[in-house]
Amino acid sequence: MPASTPKSRMGSRGRPAESRAAILNAAVREFAQEGLSGARTDAIAKAAGVNKALLYYYFEDKEALYGAVLDQVFSGLLENVLPVFARDGTPGEKILAYVGAHFDYIASHPLYPRVVQGEMMRASRGKASQVQRVAKQYFHPLLSQIENAMRQGVAGGEFRAVNVQHFVSSMGAVIVFYFNSAPVMKMMTGIDPMTPERIAERRAAVLDFISAALFQKPVSPEAAGSKFQGART
Repeated sequence: MPASTPKSRMGSRGRPAESRAAILNAAVREFAQEGLSGARTDAIAKAAGVNKALLYYYFEDKEALYGAVLDQVFSGLLENVLPVFARDGTPGEKILAYVGAHFDYIASHPLYPRVVQGEMMRASRGKASQVQRVAKQYFHPLLSQIENAMRQGVAGGEFRAVNVQHFVSSMGAVIVFYFNSAPVMKMMTGIDPMTPERIAERRAAVLDFISAALFQKPVSPEAAGSKFQGART
């Protein structure tokens, strides 16, 4: 019988997709917990089950790995939320579908907001950051779609005459802040905000809050939840 071909193992170059994904997932956790300056590549390599040499084979240095993490965060977001704007529907349907899709994406990746917050803080301190690249590559395409739908809804009378830029900023905060503050909320209340039941409650509350603030005519949370079920990822 011919000798069987040995299987490549994690930590070797024989499984590039799996090894790279493992490194990125470990890096998300490390950067979320420690920030860029505090993150250690040896901790990332250990958590990923690879050696540091392999980590540097895929990523030139820690900054390059950090950039790849940001790309994973934001490319995944765009893949999940941009399609809702291509669907047929009113501006209101598109905005609530976007809100549901964005919320579901963050709920599936609750560490991502911490990575993003760390990058924002890094930029605010005047340190060299990747915000400008990320903004051009990811923020602008998404914001243009959201703002276009918002302006159409205001012009058509479906939405209140809100300040579009301020409302978009507030909408993002309502979606994301819950996940950033979850550890503190758990300490304060003794209740885990990340259980499936609590996340479902929060999703309904976010849709209800944004609907009440935006629409000329009220939209019930039950109607919003059922109508935009298709937005879930």
